[in-house]
Amino acid sequence: MQSIQNPSLLSFLCEPSEQSLAVTNPATDEVIGHIPTQSKAEIEAAIERSHEAQGYWKKRIAKERAAVLKRWFQLIMDNQQDLARIMTLEQGKPLTEAMGEVAYGASFVEWFAEEAKRVYGDVIPAPMSDRRLATIKQPIGVTAAITPWNFPIAMITRKAAPALAAGCSMIAKPANLTPLSAYAVAELAYQAGIPRDLLTLVVNASSSMVGEVFCSHPKIRKLSFTGSTQVGRLLLAQCANDIKRTSMELGGNAPFIVFDDADIDKAVQGAVASKFRNAGQTCVCANRFYVQDSVYETFVDKFVAAVKALKVGNGLDDGVVIGPVIEQKAKESIEHIIAHAKQEGATVACGDTQQSGLFVSPTVLTEVRQDMDIVQQEIFGPVAPIIRFNSDEELIDMANDTIYGLASYFYSRDIGRIWKVAEALEYGMVGVNEGVISTEVAPFGGVKQSGLGREGAKQGIDEFLDVKYLCFGGL
Repeated sequence: MQSIQNPSLLSFLCEPSEQSLAVTNPATDEVIGHIPTQSKAEIEAAIERSHEAQGYWKKRIAKERAAVLKRWFQLIMDNQQDLARIMTLEQGKPLTEAMGEVAYGASFVEWFAEEAKRVYGDVIPAPMSDRRLATIKQPIGVTAAITPWNFPIAMITRKAAPALAAGCSMIAKPANLTPLSAYAVAELAYQAGIPRDLLTLVVNASSSMVGEVFCSHPKIRKLSFTGSTQVGRLLLAQCANDIKRTSMELGGNAPFIVFDDADIDKAVQGAVASKFRNAGQTCVCANRFYVQDSVYETFVDKFVAAVKALKVGNGLDDGVVIGPVIEQKAKESIEHIIAHAKQEGATVACGDTQQSGLFVSPTVLTEVRQDMDIVQQEIFGPVAPIIRFNSDEELIDMANDTIYGLASYFYSRDIGRIWKVAEALEYGMVGVNEGVISTEVAPFGGVKQSGLGREGAKQGIDEFLDVKYLCFGGL
C-alpha cells in the first residue's frame, strides 16, 4: 500500500485466495488488499487460547496492565498518519477526519490505562457485630466484540481497552468492509506487549456465523456489539441461552432542535458538524431537524448556504469534507429515502443531484412533516430533513416519538428551557448548544431500543467487571 511509512502495520495482508477477504476503496472501487479469514473451527480454537491467556493476564497487577496499555496508546499516536491513511483508503472518510478518529480511538486506550488502577471495591457497614462485609470487582473473563465499519479504529479501542484494563481477554470481529484499520491498530497492540491470544481479531465472509459462535461458546462471558438495532435484537436473543453479559450500542434517530432564542449561526455550525461528519454515517448524527417556526426561514437559508459549500470527493483530496458512502446498497437506500420523502411532499432545498460512484450530494429537505416515513428512519447518509414546530410541548412529543434513544441536540439560550428540555428528552446523551459530544471521559450509550450499557468514562470499565460480595462471619 503506497505512502504507508510503517510496513509492519500491514503485516497481516495476504495473497488473494478462496480463504481471503478482499477490501475495496469505496472512493475508487479498487481492491487495496486481502486478509486471511478464519473458519468456525479456527475461531473456536482462538476462543480457547483466549481463555488460557486471560487466566494469566488477570493475575498481573493493574499497574502492569496499565503500563502495557500506555505503550499501545503511544504507538497509535506515533503512527497516526499511517493509520488515518489506511482508514481513508478502506472506509472513505476524509483524511483530516480519519486523523481525528485515530486520536479519538487512542484516547480510550490512554483513559482505560489510567482507569485500570482505579477499580475500587467497598467496605459495607455490617448489620451484626460478628460480621464484616465487603465487595470486590473481578474481570468477567473472555469477552467478544463485534464492531462496525463506520469507526473501524475507535470502536475496537473503545471495547478492547476497558476489557484489557479490567483483566479480561477479547476476541473481536471487525466489519468485513473495513478490517484493515482494526488489524493495523491491533498490530500496534502486539508491539506494545499485549499477547496475540489476549487480543485476537477474526473475520469470515459469514458475519452471522461468527456472531453465532460468539453468542453460543460457553467460555465467552460477555458480548459487546455496535451496529443496527435489528442485528442487536438477534444477538441478544442468542446470548440469552447462556445468560451472557452484553453491551449493545445500537441505532439512533437523533433530533437536532433549534429554538427561537438560539444563536442561529452557532446552531448552523453545530448542525453541519453533527449531520455531515463521515458523510452522515454515524449513529449519533443529527437525523431530523426541528426548527421553531419564527426562526425557520433564517435557519434554513444559512444552513443551506453552509451545506452548498461542502466539498464532496475522494477523502485523500485536499479540501474534501464529504467522502463516499460505504457501498452501493447504502447509496441506493439513501436515494430511495430522498425520493420517497419528495413523494410525500418534502421540498429539496439543495442537493439531490446525481453523483458518480458511491458519492452522494449533501441534501437538505424542507417542509418535512412529522408523519413522513423519513422522520422514523435512521438515514445514515448526508440528508437533512427539516421540520417546523411551534411550542416546546409539541417539540418534546415529536422529538421523543421514536423507538430510539441514543443522542439528541438542541440550541437555546434560556436556562430554564435548557434544563426543562434536557430532562424531558428520552435519550442517553444530550448536546446543549453543541453538535459533537463524543469524548472518552463521558459515558456513551442510549436508552430505549438504542442499546444497553455505557462505553467510555468511569462506567466503561465496569461493563467488564463482576461485583463479588464477601461476608466474613464468626469474628
